[in-house]
Amino acid sequence: MGLLKSSIGRKFAMALSAFFLMFFLLQHFAINITSIFPDNGATFNKLSHFMGTNGLVQYVMQPILIFGVVFHFVMGFILELKNNSARKVSYAKNNGAANSTRMSRNMMWSGGFILVFIIIHFIDFWFPEINTKFIQGDWSGLHDGEFRYFHELQHKFQPMWRVGLYVLGFVFLALHLLHGFNSAFQSVGANNKYTKGLKTFSKIYVIGIPAGFIIIALVNHFNH
Repeated sequence: MGLLKSSIGRKFAMALSAFFLMFFLLQHFAINITSIFPDNGATFNKLSHFMGTNGLVQYVMQPILIFGVVFHFVMGFILELKNNSARKVSYAKNNGAANSTRMSRNMMWSGGFILVFIIIHFIDFWFPEINTKFIQGDWSGLHDGEFRYFHELQHKFQPMWRVGLYVLGFVFLALHLLHGFNSAFQSVGANNKYTKGLKTFSKIYVIGIPAGFIIIALVNHFNH
């Protein structure tokens, strides 16, 4: 693709994939937060069953999401390798801290940890769903006559080690987003007069979404 041949094009494509994943994360949060509603998981079960059996979600959005995740991380590593190659040009003095933030210099490391976290999350939730629906052929969403989603969620968050892993994962996500959010907007040219508003929105998103997921994990752990 011609778009990916230039540095600017790669950064633009990276930004677009970031926007897509941030939108998905917001949608994912909107559903998961209902698991702590005082209705014993009724709303969460209904939404989970709809998302888990809707053809558009399963056969269109789900493959697009997987592609988006893979593309974002592959492109991130490519950009990092390109940047490292460019840095091999020697300078008399190069003070990296003066030109960039610590988080921006460690995006590859935080992104790598998040990738590991996503793989574990897939093993915990997505792979079992694929097995139930596409291998066993059970699309009912039922277990012992009731929707199984809320019970499965609470069961997954019962071990304290898993809750700790999820908390750590979303802390790293927040750190990753601290630089990535504004960087994505800059890559598509949304700055200047919009910068102040974007920074305010980014702070709400960067702190609120990861903190919300952490609360979900903790509440489901202690309410089990």
